[in-house]
Amino acid sequence: MALAKQITTDEQRVQRGQQARQAAQRLPLVSLVLGVLSAITLSITIWMIFVYTPIDALQGVAQRILYFHVPTAWAGMFSFVLMAGLGIVYLIKPDERLDWVARSAAEVGLVFLTITMILGSLWGRPIWGAWWVWDPKLTACLIMWFMYVGYLMLRSYYGRNHDSARVGAVVGIIGAIDVPIIYLSVNWWRGQHPTQEIGASGALPPQAIITFLVAIVAFSLLYAFLMIQVYQLQRLQTIAQRLRETVVEEE
Repeated sequence: MALAKQITTDEQRVQRGQQARQAAQRLPLVSLVLGVLSAITLSITIWMIFVYTPIDALQGVAQRILYFHVPTAWAGMFSFVLMAGLGIVYLIKPDERLDWVARSAAEVGLVFLTITMILGSLWGRPIWGAWWVWDPKLTACLIMWFMYVGYLMLRSYYGRNHDSARVGAVVGIIGAIDVPIIYLSVNWWRGQHPTQEIGASGALPPQAIITFLVAIVAFSLLYAFLMIQVYQLQRLQTIAQRLRETVVEEE
């Protein structure tokens, strides 16, 4: 009975290994396409930001940070939503590939959210007269930043195993609660962060709206490109860890 179960487990591992290799063979092509599209759209975005779009009448040149600040913020928040979705699926049907994507989303999301907060400080200094204010939206973003750091530290501590993936799934689901808080904080509490919606009447000229939309597409492509790179790294790190464990057991 035990031997049959062991054979079944080995067959499952072999099958998962074959599926992983097939997926890994497709990823380089997708990565190449996304890399090229990212480079093209980012180049167009930069040209539109500094040449095509007029300077804002009230905030001046500093307003151009908007076209980097909002897309990176969108990517940073989307990562936690993705982590929560993957966490729910993993708790129902465990699959290490889902965990690899969740880890990748955490690492890439942290980078994008860090850029968002740095750009926000650079934008806030000439407009608000301070590098940082305890605005509700900014505070909620800072909390999410610490959640990302805590998630990655926790995953590093637990290692790469099923228990670590389960803990990460739960943390990802809990952390996603902060996403709607960030989005709606300007309506729930009075703060210094602007409440105008992009594209509202008189808020931005048509050139600025077009540039903003192109920037969203460009940074979304960049996000997808980076996700694939980190996913491949997660897969290789897991394989390397298993090889080390096999060598130790044989010794």
